[in-house]
Amino acid sequence: MNKIIHRLLLLSATVLFTTMAIAQNTGDAAKTKNNSTMKTYLIERDIPGASTLTPADLKGISQKSCSVLKEMGPKIQWQHSYVAGNKVFCVYKAENPELLREHAQKGGFPITSITEIANVISPATANQ
Repeated sequence: MNKIIHRLLLLSATVLFTTMAIAQNTGDAAKTKNNSTMKTYLIERDIPGASTLTPADLKGISQKSCSVLKEMGPKIQWQHSYVAGNKVFCVYKAENPELLREHAQKGGFPITSITEIANVISPATANQ
């Protein structure tokens, strides 16, 4: 039980800090080197047993993703991902959703849904 509580607290802290970082980065639209506007997207991936993946498994997935991103160039950027239950939620910046689908196809990653992030709120929003 303590292990579960510890994981939940760690996940909560990670979400809080990441949300604050996204809030700082989404105020001004990100620009690629060719000056095209990038949007922020949340990708949901159904991956049975995702939360039981080992650190070595996660490292391999990360390496594959980074390899594909390097090949694709600056029009798509992986920010971070959350592994929870049978899902992985990934935050990307990209010029369009088609680039996200291309990355997934090249990397062999499933995509359940793609949602453009319109705004980010956090406890700091209450004081703005």
